[in-house]
Amino acid sequence: MNKVIHPDFQDREEQIVDIIESFTTKGTLFINGKRNKIKTFPLGAITVNVKSFKVPNVINKLVYRFFRKSKAQRSYEFANILLEKGIGTPQPIAYFENKAALSLQDSYYMSEQMEADLTFRQLIEIPDYPEHEIILRQFTQFTFRLHEKGIAFLDHTPGNTLIKKTGHEQYEFFLVDLNRMRFHTQMSLEERVVNMAKLTPEERLITVMSDEYAKLYGCSYDAVLQPMIKHTQYFANRFHRKRAIKRKLGLRKN
Repeated sequence: MNKVIHPDFQDREEQIVDIIESFTTKGTLFINGKRNKIKTFPLGAITVNVKSFKVPNVINKLVYRFFRKSKAQRSYEFANILLEKGIGTPQPIAYFENKAALSLQDSYYMSEQMEADLTFRQLIEIPDYPEHEIILRQFTQFTFRLHEKGIAFLDHTPGNTLIKKTGHEQYEFFLVDLNRMRFHTQMSLEERVVNMAKLTPEERLITVMSDEYAKLYGCSYDAVLQPMIKHTQYFANRFHRKRAIKRKLGLRKN
């Protein structure tokens, strides 16, 4: 088992290793996905979040063993980059890789568990959520800061931003599920809009986000709104096509 532990947590290496080695038999189940599973564990005075990545097929086992960094390693490294750039994400603690001679079997990413007040998904699902527009505009400001720093969060989707209220009409944002990112020296407006387009096809949210982003970028409202509408429709249509194909193949029940 290959392991890397953050310098701030190396004095707890024995406990961290024990958590990973007992992942299947201990811990509190947090998310039980088809391929990945997340559990929480106590680590001293804090609670940690451990994500277990399963490598789904033979080809990917070889690819992740020899040619590409594991999702756990990328999650850990990207988390450290985000924190260095002043972008919120739960504190990275460690990653582990279970490697055989010719394949990567599984891998684990450990970070500090964060209790959020809501996620972006709730802004979509609860239109009368308190201070809805304030949160949405501050979230757009957060996304603008990401783009200004050249960060393209490829999984910029509704469930992957945790939101915490920190004061009167003040919110902070934290990215999770970090294994897919790109870093640029500069991002065009088109690249920025595409990066936001997976968040929601809801017109009421798109109009507010476009208005706020245009003000920050220094361009017209329509220069953001029109490509936002085009790309959100494209991603929404692609999502529904994929679901329909899976349903026909018997991979989905509804």
